[in-house]
Amino acid sequence: MISAKLSSKFQLAIPKAIRDQLDLKAGQQFTLIAKGNIIELVPVRSLTEARGNFKNCNPNDYRDHQDRI
Repeated sequence: MISAKLSSKFQLAIPKAIRDQLDLKAGQQFTLIAKGNIIELVPVRSLTEARGNFKNCNPNDYRDHQDRI
């Protein structure tokens, strides 16, 4: 498990192993999502980079329409 320490300025440094694995670049933007006691950092990707990610997905019957009753 890789860990990081929150600085006195509330900053985190992402370890090199993770930066390399996810191909993160300096100045890249992230979306932060709080889920209970967990913070997710989701890299913001351009539409060009995201192209093809959902190539084999079937959009039919994706949504459960019962949630709007």
